[in-house]
Amino acid sequence: MPSSERRLRLAPIPIFVASSGVVHDTICPMRRSDSIALSMAFALVFAIPTTVSAKNNVAEFPLRVHIFQQHTTQHYHNGVPDFANGFGRANLFENGVAQGIDYSFSCSDQVMTSSGYETYPAKWKKKDEELIILEGVMGNPNATHTCTLKIQKKDFAYFMRNGNLGSEPTSAYKQWMEKHDYDPEHGKNEPTILTDPAPAKATSSSAASPNSQN
Repeated sequence: MPSSERRLRLAPIPIFVASSGVVHDTICPMRRSDSIALSMAFALVFAIPTTVSAKNNVAEFPLRVHIFQQHTTQHYHNGVPDFANGFGRANLFENGVAQGIDYSFSCSDQVMTSSGYETYPAKWKKKDEELIILEGVMGNPNATHTCTLKIQKKDFAYFMRNGNLGSEPTSAYKQWMEKHDYDPEHGKNEPTILTDPAPAKATSSSAASPNSQN
């Protein structure tokens, strides 16, 4: 998601939500069926996560994150999606350099993989340890919500080719970015001249694979 408009269009599906707590049957003297209905009503009232806002300013999220892989577990409360947690691999774009990161998260919504070369706007919550990414809300183009990623930086950049995740030196990825005029931090959201070969040989985390940056 190179821009806030494009990210909002590709917001995660569906919107997952978190309830504020459990409403027990002993709260008031009513039939069990009524109590269950009340519990569901309260879950829906508190369904919208506190991070959902129309006021998040994308300008306050100067970094960009491209997510290659994610593995998510969805948790439910009274049959309603409550929160999701998981882990994955991504590239962090900071100061014009792409660097691989491994991350974990526990948020009200899933973290979706990036489409094409799109990226999430991001900012530091705790330098080199925690990132906050900005996500759009499906069905509400004026709303956004945030998710915190706990990260571990790598000394290389990730890439994907033919379904295989590979890696290469950050310097080689930087050369490719410059050659193809790709810089999502500064609005250059789509690489150009994709038919040219990349400058470096890379290795895959699962199997040997040629560099994807063609």
